[in-house]
Amino acid sequence: MQSYTIGQAARLLGVSPDTARRWADAGRVATHRDESGRRLVDGRDLAAFSVELAASGAAGEDASYTSVRNAFPGIVTAVKLGDVAAQVEIQAGPHRLVSLLTREAVEELGLEVGVEATARVKATNVHIDRT
Repeated sequence: MQSYTIGQAARLLGVSPDTARRWADAGRVATHRDESGRRLVDGRDLAAFSVELAASGAAGEDASYTSVRNAFPGIVTAVKLGDVAAQVEIQAGPHRLVSLLTREAVEELGLEVGVEATARVKATNVHIDRT
């Protein structure tokens, strides 16, 4: 499973690294240390926390969000696979984006809960890039 540094987690959550550290210190999001001593957050834990945070409305309350070239970097929070089609949800700061794509595309991109990805929006279509 992919893990994220505090800085990466902060960017995905739409907050400052200091805020992410305070949340980790308070036990709101679980962390562990790598062999270099860096603090890491497991991708699945970060995905669950991002959904919880968005539901509470606490992420980036005073931040201004923009979509430069309509790109929303975030973390995959849900994947529903059908026989041919799939549904992928991404939490990008306070924004929840849902994309319908082929099962084959999900498998080729290796999309699963906890993986960093970018949702790109054009008109009514949402495309997902694996980061």
